[in-house]
Amino acid sequence: MPAPLTFDGRVVLVTGAGGGLGREYALAFGQRGAAVIVNDLGGDIKGGGRSSAAADKVVEEIRAKGGKAVANYDSVEDGEKLIQTALDTFGRIDIVVNNAGILRDRSFARTSDVDWDLIHRVHLRGSFLVSRAAWNHMKNQKFGRIIMTSSAAGIYGNFGQANYSAAKLGLLGLSNTLAIEGQKYNIHCNTIAPTAGSRLTETVMPPDLVQSLRAEYVAPLVLWLCHDACPENGGLFEVGAGWIGKLRWERSLGRIVRQKNESMTPEAVRDAWSEICDFTDASRPSSIQESLQTLVEVLSRVEDERGIRANPTGATAGTNPSSAVGQTLPEMSFSYTHMNCILYALGVGMSTREPDHLKFLYEGHEDFSCLPTFGVIPALSAMTGLGSVPDLNIDFTRLLHGEQYLEMFRALPTSGTLTSRGSVADVLDKGSGMVILLDVHTYSEGELVCYNQFSVFIVGAGGFGGKRTSQKAVVTAAPPDRAPDAVIVDQTSRDQAALYRLSGDWNPLHIDPSFAAMGGFKSPILHGLCSFGFAARHVLKQYAANDVSRFKSIKVRFVKPVYPGQSLQTEMWKEANRIHIQCKVKETGDVVLSGAYIDLHTDASVSGGSPQARLHTHTHTHTHTLRSDSLGADRDDAVRSQTGGLQSDLVFAEIGRRIRDAGQELVKKVNAVFGWEISRDGRTVREWTMDLKTGGGSLRSGASKADVIFTVSDEDFMEVVKGKLNPQKAFFSGKLKVRGNIMLSQKLEAVLKDYAKL
Repeated sequence: MPAPLTFDGRVVLVTGAGGGLGREYALAFGQRGAAVIVNDLGGDIKGGGRSSAAADKVVEEIRAKGGKAVANYDSVEDGEKLIQTALDTFGRIDIVVNNAGILRDRSFARTSDVDWDLIHRVHLRGSFLVSRAAWNHMKNQKFGRIIMTSSAAGIYGNFGQANYSAAKLGLLGLSNTLAIEGQKYNIHCNTIAPTAGSRLTETVMPPDLVQSLRAEYVAPLVLWLCHDACPENGGLFEVGAGWIGKLRWERSLGRIVRQKNESMTPEAVRDAWSEICDFTDASRPSSIQESLQTLVEVLSRVEDERGIRANPTGATAGTNPSSAVGQTLPEMSFSYTHMNCILYALGVGMSTREPDHLKFLYEGHEDFSCLPTFGVIPALSAMTGLGSVPDLNIDFTRLLHGEQYLEMFRALPTSGTLTSRGSVADVLDKGSGMVILLDVHTYSEGELVCYNQFSVFIVGAGGFGGKRTSQKAVVTAAPPDRAPDAVIVDQTSRDQAALYRLSGDWNPLHIDPSFAAMGGFKSPILHGLCSFGFAARHVLKQYAANDVSRFKSIKVRFVKPVYPGQSLQTEMWKEANRIHIQCKVKETGDVVLSGAYIDLHTDASVSGGSPQARLHTHTHTHTHTLRSDSLGADRDDAVRSQTGGLQSDLVFAEIGRRIRDAGQELVKKVNAVFGWEISRDGRTVREWTMDLKTGGGSLRSGASKADVIFTVSDEDFMEVVKGKLNPQKAFFSGKLKVRGNIMLSQKLEAVLKDYAKL
């Protein structure tokens, strides 16, 4: 049975705690070990008068049961005084429950300035002043929990409560912002909208209902939201009568009601009103970034004279993401040397300070080995191939890596060329997004080396009517209900993400502060697969003496980000050959990897196959890919002599043939104009315009107005064509530059997927 929730050592301030909900909160906290500041001005429900009797009585009740409590009689407008009482008496402040409130109900026409101002001073300004007084103390101790008390009147409105409703919804906005600002300091802020019998609700509810809606049916939610173990932050909950429900915003698909270079009119709004208000395929934005992204897409679509679709990543009309199941991706090759193995080991925290790490860092070591989790690296490039799968229509800016499974069938060579074959194992509809299960099998000289299953979540792409679960998914497993058998803590370096990205994940989220800020992070974050590598090597050290041949498989769920410089704490539970793991940030206690485990072989041999391996094996269908090595040398030389030595002209000649054969179909799919600037020795020597917007499409030499323009050297262009240079890596490293509507680049797959790995 799970241990009861306690608050030993925590100091809690409850405002308005002399009666009703506040009293119930104070008593419950006191009973579970917290030191409680019972604040109550002792006034009436309209804010008049004052008395110490109410607060004193609650303090006596807490002390009578063996608890610790002190009374405070100040107004919440004197927030500093309330917090000072906590500091003077108990030396700290951990939890603030903003509960104090009054009522001055009037119909809107009869609401006076005093009625309006007094309600806002107590509810909204009072909560602001008390929370602000506690804020820096919480920041310094890297812990804080704040509760704001809203109301159904604030969420939905209520006759005669314009002043009260406005203040209560204002508290929700305040809470949402504090949740964002406090997250990096482990300060969580949540909002409740309680319905319970109290002296405030007895003015608007029948007496028998007031008696039935007890305050004790609300307090358990408040205590859970304030506990160290509760991960909730920025939530809004309605609660009452023993029922709790979470609320979220929903937004209709909407309708663009203006045309390029034309004025927007009220008549256009009127004519589109039914579509504007239609909640079919509605989205559920949860951040200002998600809200703004729709407007960015609208600007692009107005410019291109197109309408808006159901969501930026979801299924367009006439498409079915579920039909992508079973689709195979272009085969990818990955060549590497011992340097890549060493670089990866450094990227996941190995160091020459540890003697047993040397076998992974020195190619001359007699047992030089490649870490098993390096097996995710050659498979990563398969994810970019998801953009070519019909009906998925992926926006990679909304892709989140949810879970990862890796199974080894033999130890990784320390150098060589690996071939990866990917396929879409399943597609799931989670409502708020779409989950894609991507299976990737990696081979060395025809022999299966490892199998990866990537579980990726595409935000906002759900709602297409697909299934919610899959038997093909490798599932996570909860750890045993006991203290861990072993714990290893490693501090990441300030440059950990900068180092790990050199193994192939070039996402600027992990290196560029401005890009990280756009994602809502205070600074670049560590790669999830870097934490994955840390945890795996901790288990390898603790239970396998760093013997890579004993490593069978690993499964993790990615939960929260890590900032470079923080310490990773891996907790381990041994159950036969399975090691359950949970990885946390030591400084904050935030769980980073959950439901995770590593399976080990009992002896130093890796099985060449297993029932599970055979289950994942599939017949791979090769697609034709234009490669320079598939062309005769004589033909290659002839083309170069006719085109001034540009190899890329051969590729564009093939693209031109494709457009001549299927131009009208491509125009319907793509509807865009692409420009290419091919350079040599730092200067542009060839320009191409690929028009897939007008007529039957065309490819012509020379520059014209284009929606998106690519600049790349002839040499790098051919490296991408040959599959030797990943397009994502080329872009992030500056070898491939893009101007214009970058999202249109995904549509190039319709033209190039049979001919080039672009």
